[in-house]
Amino acid sequence: MLKKCHLLLALLLFSIHLFAQSQADTSDRQLTLKQCVDFALKNQPAVRQAAIDETINEKDIAIGLSAWLPQVSSSGSYSYYFKGSPVFSTPTGISPSGGNIDNLSSLGLQVNQVIYNNDVLQAAKAAKYSRQYYKQNTLSSQINVVSDVSKAFFDVLLSQRQLEILNEDISRLQRSLKDAYTQYQAGTVDKTDYKQATINLNNSISSRKQTEEAIKSKLAYLKQVMGLGAPGRLSLVYDSSRYESQAMIDTNQQLDPNNRIEYQLLQTQRNLQNVNVSYYKWGFLPSLSATGAYNWFFLGNSFSTLYNNSIPSGYVGLTLNLPIFQGTKRLQNLSKARLQATRVDLDIANEQNAISTEYTEALASYKSNYANWKLLKQNVALSKDVYKVVSLQYREGVKTYLDVIVAQSDLRTEELNYYNALFQLLSSKIDLEKALGTLTVPQN
Repeated sequence: MLKKCHLLLALLLFSIHLFAQSQADTSDRQLTLKQCVDFALKNQPAVRQAAIDETINEKDIAIGLSAWLPQVSSSGSYSYYFKGSPVFSTPTGISPSGGNIDNLSSLGLQVNQVIYNNDVLQAAKAAKYSRQYYKQNTLSSQINVVSDVSKAFFDVLLSQRQLEILNEDISRLQRSLKDAYTQYQAGTVDKTDYKQATINLNNSISSRKQTEEAIKSKLAYLKQVMGLGAPGRLSLVYDSSRYESQAMIDTNQQLDPNNRIEYQLLQTQRNLQNVNVSYYKWGFLPSLSATGAYNWFFLGNSFSTLYNNSIPSGYVGLTLNLPIFQGTKRLQNLSKARLQATRVDLDIANEQNAISTEYTEALASYKSNYANWKLLKQNVALSKDVYKVVSLQYREGVKTYLDVIVAQSDLRTEELNYYNALFQLLSSKIDLEKALGTLTVPQN
């Protein structure tokens, strides 16, 4: 028995270890940009809310269209007359009266079938456009998620690359500090060189710490836009050789507002408003429905024998309801619906202007960032050459340490500026794609 207990305990501990290991593997796994976007499209609350809204709309459509189906109901009643006698006519023409009718009961089944009704006709017409509207709304949320996740992803990568640059800069400063201290001990320079090297090294170490903390906050924001609430590490994978190719876009593309999801949403909203105008316009038409019922009447002076005999009756017929005068309510609603339709038309015109302005700003920003990135790329190459030459000349005693400091500072600045410009270029490319309406949602 003791051996079995030891075996079960060992298995339990082994299972816990495997579970913890799998949890660590899950939280520490490396994710590409596509994997981050795919995860966000499934788990981001805004996207999930849009999907729920789409499902709710389907329920509303089903509720509205259900009025086309037969409406069946039943009813029943029971009355006890403790004083007096009822006087009435049954469907068979018998008119009992007197004091022998103390109990009265009825059971009935009623059916109503709409043949024409303006309300259910509107529900049928609006179903197509409301379904389209909520699908477009879901797509709009997905496009925003793709944009936000992509920008946040590249922002983290930028900070990580800046951290690598600062580490390289610290290595160079440590090497310069060693050279300055060696020359100071040899008596070729005074102590200000290695002290200045120490100051620069401390500054770079401080910048590295700030960058490390910035990466943590940017990773937290990336988790937020991904809809990833679980704690743990998040490692990103990206081929650095694809940075430049990812930043390229054809700037000769023509703007078409119809490609923008915001414009499509307004067009669908206008269609829905036109359906509303049509509803009030034809509100004077009568509603027509078929009706039918089957009833059982039970009469008796004793409750125990009340349901022994029944008097059945049934009928079918048509019901026509014609609105004649509603106090100008229909005309006022029609006028209001037309004004709302005009307002949507103005929203569309305003959206066209906004899209044009947004595109112009996005294109100008992209071209500006592209030119800046190209120039800074050249500056990095030049700064590296200058630093190599000045560093070599300092070791040979030709240049002062101040020249080394300046060259090294210029190199670090240009490298940081280069990657900052590259991120701005990638970000402005996403904005330009969004402005053009060509930012796509990956399909699984």
